[in-house]
Amino acid sequence: MKKLNIFVFTVALLFGLNATAEAQITEKPEFGKFAITGATIHTVTNGTIEGGVILIDGEEIVQVGQNVRITNEYQRIDASGKHVYPGFIDGWSALGLVEVSAVAVTVDNRELGRFNPHMYAFTAFNPHSASVPVTRVSGVTTVMTHPSSGSIAGKGAVMDLWGYSPDSMAVKKSGALILNLPSSQGGGWWDNRSEKEIKKQYEQNIKEINEFIDKAKFYHEMMEAYNANPSGKTKPDFDPRMDAMREVLSGDVPVVIPVNREQEILDAIEWTKSHENMNFVFAGVEEGWRVADEIAEAGIPVLTTTLYTPARDYDNYQRPYQNPGLMAAAGVKVAIVSDDTENSRNAPFEAGYAAAYGLGKEEAIKALTINPAEIFGVDDVLGSLESGKQANLFISDGDPLEPMTNIEQVFIKGYKIPMTSRHTQLYDEFLNRDAVNK
Repeated sequence: MKKLNIFVFTVALLFGLNATAEAQITEKPEFGKFAITGATIHTVTNGTIEGGVILIDGEEIVQVGQNVRITNEYQRIDASGKHVYPGFIDGWSALGLVEVSAVAVTVDNRELGRFNPHMYAFTAFNPHSASVPVTRVSGVTTVMTHPSSGSIAGKGAVMDLWGYSPDSMAVKKSGALILNLPSSQGGGWWDNRSEKEIKKQYEQNIKEINEFIDKAKFYHEMMEAYNANPSGKTKPDFDPRMDAMREVLSGDVPVVIPVNREQEILDAIEWTKSHENMNFVFAGVEEGWRVADEIAEAGIPVLTTTLYTPARDYDNYQRPYQNPGLMAAAGVKVAIVSDDTENSRNAPFEAGYAAAYGLGKEEAIKALTINPAEIFGVDDVLGSLESGKQANLFISDGDPLEPMTNIEQVFIKGYKIPMTSRHTQLYDEFLNRDAVNK
């Protein structure tokens, strides 16, 4: 059995390496000065510009508008009849952390222990994952990739999808702390605990989380006091876990709490009230439409999807599609995400369902661009087409929320990305199956 497992692992690893090499090592990108002309430019924050021009100089957008003067140093890209959008952001994914889920050594989104705020997804991100090119050529140029184990799983990272190292791809290494609150509702039909046992376990787990945060607050206060006046004082002993919580306690780094059912959401809202200085975000939120007013009143933004089955058999099948729109109508800031790894590329189509079922196209585009950028504090560089922002954008031949639309060109950090991926290579391979000399 041991030899068989080694054989399976070796084959899987070799296949993965081969797939990665095929998908990642393609033609090189172009970099420099580009002028995209004649396009319908969807700026997201400043309306739509017909027949507009975007000038890209290095990593930045330097001008967006009409009747823009273009000097000879710019390489022109004629986008007449095409559309330009900001690069989409998938705000909830494990992209780059999981390669082959059945092969444990390629799964890097979990860590031992319950409290790991000092563990950074950024350090485990694989720039050469075969899923990265597949995702970026679909118009998703940035992801917030996150860990998922324990009560405090660690910190997710906001990552661009072009580069040869995590450092070159990181937009924000400390994008969000992932906090998994316990459920007061039990684990489903297979959970044979009594209501009393479920409540007792819930209260115990909440107590342990609160104690950890209280300890971190005390550490933060000690460090603040020492830094304000170090003279004659002994510096507190360094604790990496407590130190990693400091930027969270100050609200500089948001805390993402995965919740889905109605009561879980209400419990989480109530829990957040005792931690006022922290910045909270809910992920999943499948029954958010039931308590949308409460979420809006709490001022908590959400990361949600549309492709799931309602948890209650009496709910209308449309509820997952309507959920983002109903929450947005109540005043909740909504970002639409894939909640996936290999299918992070499908985030735009998740938004397409939401657009068709009440959210509307304009808000659906915002839910893929400026909203997640604001949620993770990177809206100064990403999320819209504006002068001074990073040149993450794509050119399409139609509505990018429609599956039949082609994404024709992608720019990430000013790099004109090769439009090649494992999917395009397989398509070409099986489209032309004859021998070369036939």
